[in-house]
Amino acid sequence: MSLQSPLGRVRGLGSAKNGTHHWWIQRVTAVALLPLTLWFAVAMIKMTGSSHGVAIAWVRSPFNAIMLLLLIIATFHHMQLGLQVVIEDYIHSEGAKLVLILAQKLASFALAIAAGFAVLKIAFGG
Repeated sequence: MSLQSPLGRVRGLGSAKNGTHHWWIQRVTAVALLPLTLWFAVAMIKMTGSSHGVAIAWVRSPFNAIMLLLLIIATFHHMQLGLQVVIEDYIHSEGAKLVLILAQKLASFALAIAAGFAVLKIAFGG
């Protein structure tokens, strides 16, 4: 007994076996973002009212710089995965869908690189 429709069997359409991986990675990034976001929020609350120099010294700490980079990677990857799902679900033109997915992936990557570069520039005293 098959769960495929007769038309699906004739066309040879079936699972692309890609959705499960996408779903798992989105869940993994969501779980990673929980402690990272909590750490960042607590750190920012503790630094309320601090000077610019204190903030720079905070980013220069190796632990904080690494945590910031992990937060950036998880945030932008999670955002990219979520936006891809929205585009796939709500854009029906295949051409527009392809262009939008490519554009949002490139934009997400560029923004993540820019944020990571800013952290590294501060961390290494640039």
